[in-house]
Amino acid sequence: MRAPGGGNAKEFWELISSGTSAIRTISLFDASGFRSRIAGECDFDPVAEGFSAQEIRRMDRSAQLAVAATREAVADAGLDLAETDPHRCGVSVGSAIGGTMSLDREYNVLSDGGRKWLLDHEYAVPHMYNYLVPTSIAADVAWTVGAEGPVSLVSTGCTAGIESVSHAARLIREGSADVMLAGGSDASLSPICVACFDAIKATTPRNDEPATASRPFDRTRNGFVLAEGSAMLVLEELNHARERGARVYAEIGGWDVRANAYHMTGLRTEGPELAKAIEVALRMAGRVPEQVDYVNAHGSGTKQNDAHETDAFKRTLGDHAYRTPVSSIKSMIGHSLGAIGSIEIAACALAIDAGLIPPTANLHEPDPELGLDYVPLSARQADLRTVLKVGSGFGGFQSAMVLTQGGSDE
Repeated sequence: MRAPGGGNAKEFWELISSGTSAIRTISLFDASGFRSRIAGECDFDPVAEGFSAQEIRRMDRSAQLAVAATREAVADAGLDLAETDPHRCGVSVGSAIGGTMSLDREYNVLSDGGRKWLLDHEYAVPHMYNYLVPTSIAADVAWTVGAEGPVSLVSTGCTAGIESVSHAARLIREGSADVMLAGGSDASLSPICVACFDAIKATTPRNDEPATASRPFDRTRNGFVLAEGSAMLVLEELNHARERGARVYAEIGGWDVRANAYHMTGLRTEGPELAKAIEVALRMAGRVPEQVDYVNAHGSGTKQNDAHETDAFKRTLGDHAYRTPVSSIKSMIGHSLGAIGSIEIAACALAIDAGLIPPTANLHEPDPELGLDYVPLSARQADLRTVLKVGSGFGGFQSAMVLTQGGSDE
């Protein structure tokens, strides 16, 4: 795990369970001319992480984050790669924007700071192909673990981090792999990426108060906070994990993804596609709505999204929606695009393991038009047997995943 405010999974969990914000003014480049100048930055030092000078030059920051997160996941899982059949080990990585930071940097060089329309390829670094093709992130992870099985890169916008894990779970369920390294990674804090979200006014302009700028489900919310990060998970069939004595944080019970075929960035207020994804994921997991103990929301902090998913919860969970805690950790770490779904899945697994629901920070004035229990400000103890995770992405993607207590048959 490499996320804002947390150098590893332990620090990440301490941050979100305490309701602490990691949002700050952008320091990776001069953002003074932008509408939104705050972000969830990772305190990430590739040299301290053990990357060589050549690796740092070759790999985009998104790949570095993914590899660092993978190393931690493998160590935490006690996975002996030397004893793992490489042909039965695979990788599934989600990323919305791939090597954008390196592409942004190299374009600036090739165009001489934007002064030249005709670019001279002789000024390009020899690794441009790695930056242009997002699958290079998955390849770097595969090389790290020696995986020679199924390797893929999923790019479904802001749901990519969920879809990559779903894809990995499907490969294990069908018998195509014994072990999958799955998750998401995005390093989105480059001028071009910030400018794109500025242009559509999706990000908050609340620059003078970074720590309280991300306000999902709050009446005063006015956009999300851009972020970066990576979470990689070790997925195995339950008996395979038990046989080697692995610690099981949670099980993936079911999943689904839908597309709204409606609008590139717009959402239908009533959330029918997300509702259908939730229904299918619950059915696959063998759960009924009344068994959902907690919903980890997409909770981006935009007026449109928060209303959209709240309506979807009410549609699928019925009266139980009003008794079910819902929270958004984007209130503390921001929105890392294709990585956030995996980071939130990790948060769900840690919540199940700890019996604790992370809060929605900065929720001082709940929007009266929404009306659910969004766990404001402080974490809450709970026996979490069934957790619902949802995500929403540009392009109309709507995803749901159900996680259950490890080894639970209820």
